[in-house]
Amino acid sequence: AESSPLGRPQEGHLRNVRQLTFGGENAEAYFSLDDRWLIYQGHEGDDACDQIYVMDTSSGNRRLVSTGKGRTTCAYFFPSGDRVLFSSTHLGSPDCPPRPDYSQGYVWPLEKSYDIFTARADGADLKRLTTAPGYDAEATISRDGKKIVFTSVRDGDLEIYTMDADGTNVRRLTRQPGYDGGPFFSPDGARIIWRHFDESGMNADVFTMKVDGTDKRRVTDFKSMSWAPYFHPSGQYIIFTSNKLGFANFELF
Repeated sequence: AESSPLGRPQEGHLRNVRQLTFGGENAEAYFSLDDRWLIYQGHEGDDACDQIYVMDTSSGNRRLVSTGKGRTTCAYFFPSGDRVLFSSTHLGSPDCPPRPDYSQGYVWPLEKSYDIFTARADGADLKRLTTAPGYDAEATISRDGKKIVFTSVRDGDLEIYTMDADGTNVRRLTRQPGYDGGPFFSPDGARIIWRHFDESGMNADVFTMKVDGTDKRRVTDFKSMSWAPYFHPSGQYIIFTSNKLGFANFELF
C-alpha cells in the first residue's frame, strides 16, 4: 500500500519530504559535497550508544564507519568525499557511557573522553586529531579541505577553535563565558557561524565571525534558544532553529 504523504499542508516551504531512517534514534545528518551520501549518528535500543553511519541517499543502504565502541557524535564529510570526521569516546572506554537524565528535558552529554578522529569513508585508516584533556567535538571542515573548526573545553570553557586538517596549528577564536559550539564555515571559507549559550544556559543566539576570530557579529536576539545555524550555499542566507514561538516549539527560520 502507498504510504501516507510526509508533507504537511501548514509547512508551505517544504516539498518532496522523504523519510530515510525507520528505527532507533538518528540525528545530525550532513550531505557529502556531491549530495550522494549522508553521514549521521544513530543507535537502536536504550542500552546502545550512537555510532556513525554513512548512507547512500538513493538506495538508503548504510554502513558503519565508526569503531562500534564508546559513544560517537558530530560527523562530517571532507569535501573530497573520501574521508570523514567524527568524535568518539572509544579511547576512554570501549563501553557505552551512562545515559544522561532526560527527565527535565533534552541534555547533551559533554563526555570528557571525546576526541576528534578522521577516517576513510569506509571507516578504515582511523586517525586521532586531538589529544587535549576534556571534550573535543562538533568538528566540521572548510570547503577547500584545509581547516577544521571545532568545540573544545581545553581552556576551561567551551570555546571555538580551528586547526589544520591534520590536527596541527590549533587556534582559539572565542573568549566569551558560556558555551560556544556548533561551528560551520561559510561556503567561501571567509566566515564561521556558530551558536553561543549564555552562562545560564537558558538563552542561545547565532553569531558569525571571520575565520581568524575577528569581526564577531550577533545574528539573533530573541531572548530564547536560537541555534543549529548553517549557511545557504549562496552564502547570502542562513538557516537555524529557534523556540522564539514557545519553549517546547522549535521551528526553522
